[in-house]
Amino acid sequence: MFSKHSATPASAEAPLSPYRRPFSTVYVEQAAISYPRTQRILSNLPEHEMILCRDYREIFNRTRQNPVLQKNTQALILAVSDRARVYEGAPVCQDFGNDRFYYSSDVMNCVFDCEYCYLQGMYPSGNIVVFVNLEDTFAELDSILRGEGDSAPENPAYVCISYDTDLLALEPKLGYVADWINYAENHPGLTLELRTKSASIHALRELSVSDRVILAITLSPDPVIRAMEHRTPTLSARLKFAAEAIKLGWKVRLCFDPMIAVHDAAAVYNAMFDEVTAALPMDRIHDASVGLFRISREYLKEMRRNRPCAVTCYPYELSDGVYRYPAAVGDPLTKLAVDRLSEVMPRERIFLWDDATQHED
Repeated sequence: MFSKHSATPASAEAPLSPYRRPFSTVYVEQAAISYPRTQRILSNLPEHEMILCRDYREIFNRTRQNPVLQKNTQALILAVSDRARVYEGAPVCQDFGNDRFYYSSDVMNCVFDCEYCYLQGMYPSGNIVVFVNLEDTFAELDSILRGEGDSAPENPAYVCISYDTDLLALEPKLGYVADWINYAENHPGLTLELRTKSASIHALRELSVSDRVILAITLSPDPVIRAMEHRTPTLSARLKFAAEAIKLGWKVRLCFDPMIAVHDAAAVYNAMFDEVTAALPMDRIHDASVGLFRISREYLKEMRRNRPCAVTCYPYELSDGVYRYPAAVGDPLTKLAVDRLSEVMPRERIFLWDDATQHED
C-alpha cells in the first residue's frame, strides 16, 4: 500500500525516547508530492521520514487508532483536497454579527492537546492533515466574493481560517498564515479571523500586519491551562503575545471561550480577569467574545469514549443536539465575564455565543 524512503537516516546515537518527535514522520499523497507547498513544508522539517501513500484517508481514517496517544508523536499528512474547503459557519460558532459567515478547513487537527477540544470527537486520528492545494480554496472564495459584474464591489465575507487547527502555531512549518494574508490584501470585501493559543512573538513579527485580519487570542485561567490545555502557553505568555500584537498594529480580539465550570470558578476567573486587565491596554482591544463550553451530542459521545475526564463526563444538559451547562451553573459564569469586561470596554464590543441561552436581563 505504501512506498517509503527516509529523508534523513536515523542516527545510531539518537537519544532513546518512548515517543518520536512530532512530525518526524510525514505521509505524502502521491498526488501532493509535486506541489510547491509540499516541497516548502518538507524543507521546513530538516529531519523526517517521508512515506508516500495513495490517499490520506488510508492513514487518517483507519480504524482502531488512539488519538490521545497519537498526540504525543504526531505525524504530518500532506494531501490534495478533492472537495470544497469553505463551509458556512456552524451554529456552535460565533458569527460576530456577520451575515456571510464562513470557515475554511485547510488543516485538520491541532498541535495543542486540550481535553475539551471538539476535534477529538470530530476526527478519528490525532495526526494532522494539511491540504497543499490552497489555491483551490482561494478559487472557491473568489466565487463567494465575486460581485454581479467585473466592476462591481465584492460581496463581504467573514472567514475563520483557524477553527479546526491553530494555524499560527503551525506557521513556522506551513507558512499558511502569510499565504492567507497575501490573498486577503487583494480582496477588500474579505475579513479573516485567525484564532490562536500560540504565543510565538517571533512568528507574529514575521507576518505583515493586515487590517483585514482579526487576531483572536484565546485566554484561559492558568489552572484551566495546566489541567486541560496541554502543551499550550501560559496565560502570562499569551498576554505578552497579545500586548506585542497590539503594539505592532493588529486588530486583537480576546476570546474567553470556552469557559469551563471548574471548582471555585468565580475566584479562578476573577483572578484571570485581574491579570488580563492589568497586562493589556483594554481601550485598544478590538472586541471580546465570551462562551461557555458546549459540544454536539455526536462529538461528546466520541470524546467520552476516547478521553473520559472531568470535562467530558460532566452531566451537561442536552438541547437541540448540543450539550451545555445547566443555566444555574453557566449563567453566573457568563455574567461574571460580561460584568468584568464591561468595566473596561463598551458592552456592544462584547459578543456572546448565544445570547438567547444566557438568560440575561
